Amino acid sequence: MNWDDLRYFLALQRSGSLLGAARVLKVDHTTVARRVDALETALGLRLFDRLPRGWVPTADGERLLPAAERVEEGVIALGRAGAAAGGLAGTVRVAVPPVFGAHFLAPRLAPLALAHPELELELAGDIGAVSLLRRDADLAVRLDRTGDGELIGRHLGRMGFALYGTPEHAARPPAHWEFAGYDDRLAGVAQQRWLIRQAAGRPVRLRANDLAALAEYAATGLALAALPHFLADPDPRLVRVVEDADDEAGRDIWLLVHADLRRSPRVRAVMDAVIGACARDRALLDGSGVAKPTGAPATP
Repeated sequence: MNWDDLRYFLALQRSGSLLGAARVLKVDHTTVARRVDALETALGLRLFDRLPRGWVPTADGERLLPAAERVEEGVIALGRAGAAAGGLAGTVRVAVPPVFGAHFLAPRLAPLALAHPELELELAGDIGAVSLLRRDADLAVRLDRTGDGELIGRHLGRMGFALYGTPEHAARPPAHWEFAGYDDRLAGVAQQRWLIRQAAGRPVRLRANDLAALAEYAATGLALAALPHFLADPDPRLVRVVEDADDEAGRDIWLLVHADLRRSPRVRAVMDAVIGACARDRALLDGSGVAKPTGAPATP
């Protein structure tokens, strides 16, 4: 049996479709089918029924699942042990919210990359699908303290928000303000709830699931958006229009690492760089630095 075929079996079990497993494994769906076929042949078992609605695990497939997961856990633990024993050379993958990774973290990791050319950095923006326990990433920057007992968390600071727009839009009578916010998939996040309270029934003209898109729309002068200070304060097109006086929209920033990896030299080096960047620019993150000009009062 090719042990690597178990990865394809597990991905298909978890996703329920060839296409879903292919996306997770970053291969063609025909490769998933071929590797699962090979595993079935090696074991002499039919693990999935091929049905029009997808590949459905058979009873044998269900019985094999716990054993396959134990093999996976052992392989991942071996990989963590190897990473912890290595030096600074190699790859460190950091799962991070896309806008925070692109606009805040990436430029601040450049000195580390210059100092250690043998170190390779990966910033993964698909944080919703990333598991540190499966070692999809070595580190995770998250806006909540999620995880289990095997993960160690370090609080990096607070990401502050305000309503931002162009000076021209801020100069309108507040009753004529318009807004841009998240779509329904992110309706429950703190900054969106705060935005809706600020809008107080006034029009939300654009909805998106990306902070960078909201910032660009606000910069056109067509709307106000709830944006993090680190993204909007450096933008000369935008001013703070309404401050989040009660910090209702703010988000805590956490750095998470598996306990087995925290002493790996290359992982530790990246951790220290992330921690240092957030400490040096804490005022930019929480908005306590020199504020930009503020727009009109918030009275509707």
